[in-house]
Amino acid sequence: QVQLAESGGGLVQAGGSLRLSCAASGAIFSIDPMGWYRQAPGKQRELVASITTDNSTNYANSVKGRFTISRDNAKNTVSLQMNSLKPEDTAVYYCNAISTWYGDYGMNYWGKGTLVTVSS
Repeated sequence: QVQLAESGGGLVQAGGSLRLSCAASGAIFSIDPMGWYRQAPGKQRELVASITTDNSTNYANSVKGRFTISRDNAKNTVSLQMNSLKPEDTAVYYCNAISTWYGDYGMNYWGKGTLVTVSS
């Protein structure tokens, strides 16, 4: 089992910045990619950004140029720097990791989520 623990959410005014962090622990043999999803009230969970072990990144169009994802493979952590935040970025943000270990290959692991609220 892999456990993911997020931190860094909170309340910020529009135009402000927040940094989310996620630490993976437990039976970590290989997890790839790691990423962030978000779910706003009444909406489906959506991918925000993901990053592979070789630092290949993928971003939702709505956050390109504003958010930056980074990863520390040695520490099994992933971070999301969010700048120029907009009210529509308000959501619960979830850390995600996909296992590439043969024992649970393809298993999706999720954190409990951290709330980001952007006021206008």
